[in-house]
Amino acid sequence: MKPFPCSLLFCVSLLFSDVAHATYHLKAGDSRLKTAQSYAQTRHNAQPVLRTLNPAKTDSPCRSRPLDLVFIIDSSRSVRPAEFEKVRIFLANMADTLDVGSDATRVAVVNYASTVKIEFLLKDHFNKLNLKKAIARIEPLATGTMTGLAIKTAMKEAFTEKSGARPRSGNISKVAIVVTDGRPQDQVEEVSAEARASGVEIYAVGVDRADMQSLQLMASVPLEEHVFYVETYGVIEKLTSKFRETLCGLDPCAMGHDCEHICINSNASFYCKCQSGYVLNADKKTCSPKQARAEVVEDPCKCEAMLVFQRQTQATIQQLTAKLADISGRIEHLENMLGRA
Repeated sequence: MKPFPCSLLFCVSLLFSDVAHATYHLKAGDSRLKTAQSYAQTRHNAQPVLRTLNPAKTDSPCRSRPLDLVFIIDSSRSVRPAEFEKVRIFLANMADTLDVGSDATRVAVVNYASTVKIEFLLKDHFNKLNLKKAIARIEPLATGTMTGLAIKTAMKEAFTEKSGARPRSGNISKVAIVVTDGRPQDQVEEVSAEARASGVEIYAVGVDRADMQSLQLMASVPLEEHVFYVETYGVIEKLTSKFRETLCGLDPCAMGHDCEHICINSNASFYCKCQSGYVLNADKKTCSPKQARAEVVEDPCKCEAMLVFQRQTQATIQQLTAKLADISGRIEHLENMLGRA
């Protein structure tokens, strides 16, 4: 069969055009494809061209929203050494994509086979260089594919405040990305449902022999946005572009704004804020100095004294009025007596 006649750009775009049930086929003999092949593909061909991890490369093509992100990776015996190297490259590429930091995205890795090993926690690496060095040190485990146990361990030991996860009140998204090439040897449906119910968004990445039904039981909905399948580990790193679209967003403030003082990024939008000593005008863009306002504060003691004085004055006036009426009556009586005399 002739190699598929497409350019590299077209092939890469084709990889992400379909998800969930989609299958992306790469032909091993096409010299125009620069994707590395897995060991399984090249046992009878040339040795695969493997990219090595470069911890010093820390460029970020986009600004990601803050996340507590846990990778749950299958490293059972079915994942050959050359293939596991591809997983490390995928993780390193994801690290380049993310805005890593204590106040940005925190990353943890849970490694599993028949047992589970937490490679590092969310609190361990707040800069990209150290994160990529830690990724480069991850080694595959052994036999078995206990995916359910790995998800359960991630929930109990990785997605906790003690391990570096932010409090729920902080509205930081919790995301798990599961990468597996086999059928789970334990139950994943219940533990995945519990994880999703607790607020964790799960992406399921299947490679080669991965069981599609299990991927769908693990993933969040809509499935077409959370389930991915690639035929070989040789192309898994290409999923970085897809996750970049999902996890990253453009910074509206960096793209240009009309705020007079400070632009605050708010997801896909922005709002303006003023420097100290200024207030935001009605146009929500410009700022004006705060005006010092003289506030009259009534002394409650003075008010109470005024009321007492008013009551005393009214009582005195009433007494004087009564006395004047009495005097007027007496004068009138004397005038009557003098008139009769």
